[in-house]
Parts: sequence; C-alpha cells; structure tokens
Amino acid sequence: MGIFDDAVPGGSISKPIMIALGALLVGKLMSGRGNPDPAADPRQAAPQANDGGLMGGLGGALGGGLGGLLGKLTAAGQGSVVDSWVKPGPNQPIAPGNLENALGSQTISDLARQAGVSEQELLRQLSTVLPGVVDKLTPQGQIPDQGRIAALLQQY
Repeated sequence: MGIFDDAVPGGSISKPIMIALGALLVGKLMSGRGNPDPAADPRQAAPQANDGGLMGGLGGALGGGLGGLLGKLTAAGQGSVVDSWVKPGPNQPIAPGNLENALGSQTISDLARQAGVSEQELLRQLSTVLPGVVDKLTPQGQIPDQGRIAALLQQY
C-alpha cells in the first residue's frame, strides 16, 4: 500500500498515473537535468532516447516540481482550487479542461505518451488524484522540497 492510496477516491493510483504524477511533482529531479533557460521553448529541447531518468526529457518542460505545477495552476485562474489542496480543509475539484489549460496541450501530450494512456484518460485521472495527492504532500500547508517528494514517490 502506497502513501497516496487513501488520497484518491476508490483506492490506489495506477502505475501510469504515478509516472505522470512523478513528472509533474518532481519535474527536473526525475529527468536528471533541467532546462537552464526558463525563457527557452521546451519543445526546442527535444528529449533524448536515454536521458537519465524515468521521466525522460519532461523535466525541462515541467521544471519547478510541485511549486512550479501549483504556480502554473494559479496563473491559469485556479488559485482558490490550489489553495484548498494545500491548506487544511476540503479539497476543491479541478475539471480536466482546466488542468489542460494550465499545463498546456504539449505537456499533456508528452505526459500521456510517457504514461502510455490517452490524453483524455490522463486528464480524467489526474483531475481525480491531483487534489488528494497535493493535500497529502502539504499536511502543514507547506510545499515540501523535491527530494522529499521523490522519496515518497519511490516508496510507492
């Protein structure tokens, strides 16, 4: 039983979604390298075949880990939803379309390909599990560092 099993309605998180969550929550750490120029277009840094990590080249596009993910969601107008996940109390849901708007269709496409699921399935599952997982990672309302997140994901 993984630490996140009770974070989602209906039980455990599937392996493909754990792969996608790992890419989103840890970002650069999982790829072994990041995109050093944040202004650079992540599509310019195409992933290499054996790029040193489970998440391949997604780290450059998803740099910033959990903080970067929550920042993207907030910037896309989902700030009150994100706050509900981080702070104590009930977690507000996020619609799959809002998640796609915040992350961008290229990121969703890359994550779906990496996880081996369709984009629609990825969005549906992520919108279900993300609120509970972020809630679990932020029990005191603080965002943990990427090393702590990576350790928790590896226990799964």
